[in-house]
Amino acid sequence: MTGNGVTGSDVPYEKVAVITGAGGALGRATALRLGADGFAIGALGRKSGELDETAAQLVAEGVPVRVLEVDLRDAQAIEAAITATNADFGPVEALVNNAAIYPSTPFLDIPLAEYDDVVTVNQRGYFYAAQVAARSMVERRSGAIVNVGSITWNGGWSNLASYVSTKGAAVALTRALARELGEFGVRVNAVSPGAFPTKAEEIQGDAAEYSAHVIEHQALKRRGTDAELAAVVAFLVGPDSSFVTGQTINVDGGWIMK
Repeated sequence: MTGNGVTGSDVPYEKVAVITGAGGALGRATALRLGADGFAIGALGRKSGELDETAAQLVAEGVPVRVLEVDLRDAQAIEAAITATNADFGPVEALVNNAAIYPSTPFLDIPLAEYDDVVTVNQRGYFYAAQVAARSMVERRSGAIVNVGSITWNGGWSNLASYVSTKGAAVALTRALARELGEFGVRVNAVSPGAFPTKAEEIQGDAAEYSAHVIEHQALKRRGTDAELAAVVAFLVGPDSSFVTGQTINVDGGWIMK
């Protein structure tokens, strides 16, 4: 784990959030929204350049931020990053498990090493980040965890069996943790994004063709924005959802309705 230090004012802060994959489009939008809502941000991710861009945007908005370059394959780095955020800003009140990898390979051709890698990042990484963050949340009898799933687990997507299975696991983990941690005042929910126009769409081929495919399947005939997903995450970690736990909200323009 590497970090670039803290940008902000005095500690501790009343609200502190850790976001994994904070350098990507959805993670950055979430960081900016939670920052606007008064959270100090621990921005975790693998690519320092993307994280630095997230940090620069947060700093421009006056949001305290700590950038932590972390590979979710490294459990010790995950723990160190959350511990560092606690030390810099105060107790973590919200965790957003957002980072994921998504290799596109036909099921019959997926090497076991590729599958193991996806599970390590998308499933074990979520599990361990939640476990580390929840320990202090349980002590304080307060906290919120949001796991970012995907609508792909509802209907299956070709060539993404490893990714889809881990996103189903994220929903299952959400329900298990909500049940177990509820008595301690810790809420756990999930959001399942639809097809947002991010770098992940590069695996789908022609961008215009895929966008038309998305809009055809959605009830709302436009593409969603990163800020719209971030708004749902903000709701789930904020006070307006204080009696909501164990739920999965599809943020997909009405593609999946169940």
